[in-house]
Amino acid sequence: MTRGEEMRMYTCPMDPDVIRDMPGTCPKCGMNLVPMKTGGKNDVHAGHGGAEEDFRRRFFITLPLVLLVTILSSNIQQWLGFHIAFSGEGLAVFFIGTLIYLYGGLPFFKAAKGELSHKNPAMMTLVTFAITVAYGFSIAATFLFPGQSLYWEMSTLISVFLLGHWLEMRAVRGATGALAELVKLIPPSAHLVKDGTIVDMETEKLTIGDRVIVKPGEKIPIDGIVKDGESSVEESMITGESRPVPKKVGNTVVGGSLNQDGSLTVEVSKTGADTALAQIVKLIREAQSSKPNVQRLADRAASVLFYIAVAAGAFSFIFWYFLSPEGAIFAATVAVAAVVVACPHALGLAIPTVTSITSTLGAKNGILIKDMKGLEMARKLDYVVFDKTGTLTKGEFGVTEVISNGEARISDDDILKLAASVDVLSEHSIGKGIVDETKRRNIAVLGAKNFLSYPGKGATAAVDGKNVAVGNQKLLEELKIAMKEIEMPAEAKTSTPVYVAVDGVFAGVIFLADIIRDESKEAIRKLRAMGMKTAMLTGDTEDVADVVGRELGIDTVFAHVLPEDKVNKVKELQRGGNIVAMVGDGVNDAPSLTQAHVGIAIGAGTDVAVESADIVLMKNDPLDVVKTITLSRKTNKKMVQNLAWATGYNVFAIPIAAGVLYPSLGVLLRPEWAALLMSASSVIVVMNALLLRKQKLD
Repeated sequence: MTRGEEMRMYTCPMDPDVIRDMPGTCPKCGMNLVPMKTGGKNDVHAGHGGAEEDFRRRFFITLPLVLLVTILSSNIQQWLGFHIAFSGEGLAVFFIGTLIYLYGGLPFFKAAKGELSHKNPAMMTLVTFAITVAYGFSIAATFLFPGQSLYWEMSTLISVFLLGHWLEMRAVRGATGALAELVKLIPPSAHLVKDGTIVDMETEKLTIGDRVIVKPGEKIPIDGIVKDGESSVEESMITGESRPVPKKVGNTVVGGSLNQDGSLTVEVSKTGADTALAQIVKLIREAQSSKPNVQRLADRAASVLFYIAVAAGAFSFIFWYFLSPEGAIFAATVAVAAVVVACPHALGLAIPTVTSITSTLGAKNGILIKDMKGLEMARKLDYVVFDKTGTLTKGEFGVTEVISNGEARISDDDILKLAASVDVLSEHSIGKGIVDETKRRNIAVLGAKNFLSYPGKGATAAVDGKNVAVGNQKLLEELKIAMKEIEMPAEAKTSTPVYVAVDGVFAGVIFLADIIRDESKEAIRKLRAMGMKTAMLTGDTEDVADVVGRELGIDTVFAHVLPEDKVNKVKELQRGGNIVAMVGDGVNDAPSLTQAHVGIAIGAGTDVAVESADIVLMKNDPLDVVKTITLSRKTNKKMVQNLAWATGYNVFAIPIAAGVLYPSLGVLLRPEWAALLMSASSVIVVMNALLLRKQKLD
């Protein structure tokens, strides 16, 4: 299956928030989903752009007719002090009004039909109800009982609705279009190396094993492995890494990232849905379709508001026509205004626009949200539990100290050089730590001969004419090498000692320990400042665990924890009434990630398909946990603001539209102004959500 097929998305032409990976009908309004075109330089956000363009076109086509109906209205003529009268005036207004009603109202009729077919009456049903009531009343006034009609009110109402939806969809497209922009990071073509020549081929036709040339300044077309060349690659849009990442032979590269200063030959390693970008898009899409608890509350409120609007309209008409008679025209006008102003669109947009922006903002910072409920819960956390190895530490051994035997008269650097010359032939992580330290100190590693491994103990080899042994105490005992008593540092009890002997003489000890990440201490400090406690899980002894815990400022340390027991430690904290997040690598931490209120998989890199986590962090950076909680809090703040506005607007607008201020102040909200207020309310919640884009998570 091609990349285009794998990454095809579908959206509702009326609601840009609805994004699916399969064709079907909109769960909100029932309309058929349309494909979103992505991946080419001329592509557009088809479904959303199509509906947006349709509203714009209908607005401008009906606008001259609306102005004509307005001018022919007797009320308008009376207010402005002019008079136009001709034979058949009533029929002319009827035909023009009918054209506006049918052509301008068509998109609302279609959407209302979908809402009713799904038994989910909402905004479009209310709009259709309001303009149909006005149109029906006007027909009756034209043909059944002579009197004033509501043609100009209905016409201006439709015109305002078309304008409001056009502007609103432009705003919403700005909030939800980032997903399509992410897909368009993939260039449409690649430079394929074929039979010794370079030919341009469509990216979606590349297969595993193909080799492509990526020139400086070009985007990498697909995931692969560097086979030739060196360069720096900008991966910020994919992994959230702000700095360019050096790439050389053997390194992996991600499709959509930007090659900067060198030419690379890349062998394709993943295609279609297996690529990192496809997985990221899938997670963002799932996050946008998932609902936080607060959105479910808003949905219920929006559905109730429909019936409140109908009731407000009916009560307004009854009151002003029967109880406080102001005439049929006045009563119908107030009723239509009450129905229109109560349309629940702002309430329906309040949360989805925020979640859409949150998911894309998170992705840009290397935070992939799988379920919005997890992010919603993150703001309430009491405890953040970290797995030590590979999360707070690098999972790599680093040299902490070298102590030489003075009698052997070998310097610390020479001990490292000789040990590394032996261990460079070993695949053990401790040996790798010694070799890395020599590179860091710019110490040259010598060639070794007669390498001999002692499993579980160490190794020996001939280096520069010397017989060198590198290993644990058991190796030196087996080789009958006497060890001199040397003064051990205080940190020795938390480190792993590696003994070095040269020509049968004990030369010294190299101490190594799991390297603590530079960001870990700052992450723990910031979490504490945010009001949370931290815990660490490790299989190390209590001595080692306590030293690491004290150095980082961890509140609770769990030592001697087997992988299968991690979940029990999470449960223990939960039994204490704590809301707990678990941060781990997503492999042997899967049960504890699932048990925690919020599971955070860290260091996924380009393999983002972590099933057990609510949130996936692309980088091995504990500070991204802080960013995640910050994002949760900022997201909740925007949701609360939008809900407060949407509900507060209705609390004040519905009574005013129903005419409560008319007896005392003479204030009356006409239908067209009610429509403007309703549309403005929707645009306001979208624009407020858009402010989230500018938020910094640091």
